[in-house]
Amino acid sequence: MSEAKPFPRPGKKPGEADRAAMLRVDQAGEYGATRIYAGQLAVMGDRHPYARIIAGMASQEQRHRQAFDAMIARRGVRPTLLTPVWDVAGFALGAVTAAIGPQAAMACTAAIETEIDRHYAEQLDQLGDDDPELAHAIADFQAEEVEHRDAAITHGAEQAPAYPLLSGVIRLGCRAAIALSKRI
Repeated sequence: MSEAKPFPRPGKKPGEADRAAMLRVDQAGEYGATRIYAGQLAVMGDRHPYARIIAGMASQEQRHRQAFDAMIARRGVRPTLLTPVWDVAGFALGAVTAAIGPQAAMACTAAIETEIDRHYAEQLDQLGDDDPELAHAIADFQAEEVEHRDAAITHGAEQAPAYPLLSGVIRLGCRAAIALSKRI
């Protein structure tokens, strides 16, 4: 007996739903990242030595978000309904980690970017050669996310109080946000 194939939806090519979920979650993630950095900068201010580093990362995340916003609009993909949640949760995560201290803020970045690097690598494997525009954007943004992670580690992420616990909780939250944003 042959394996059942999914019934194609009228007007939808196979794989379109997967790419729509990718765009939805990637746009949500970049939005969340901008909110995390906004929360960190709100607490740390612009005079802290790390403020320039964080502002630079925030600027790159904003550019990533704008690229995904444009793709979502062009392709008619529905953004996640959880944007208001990610707005508050991202800002709160950034503010709380910055309030703990600059190393905790960097630990937050290192944890998030570790998960995003893994997530983008999985997406690139799934895409293969099927969507060059999306794959190119993901690959470019993934390289910058790795730079963010490395900068955070260089600037003391691993010296944050209870780093393994803090990192683990943030990474788990990031994985949950990814799973939810794909579907909702």
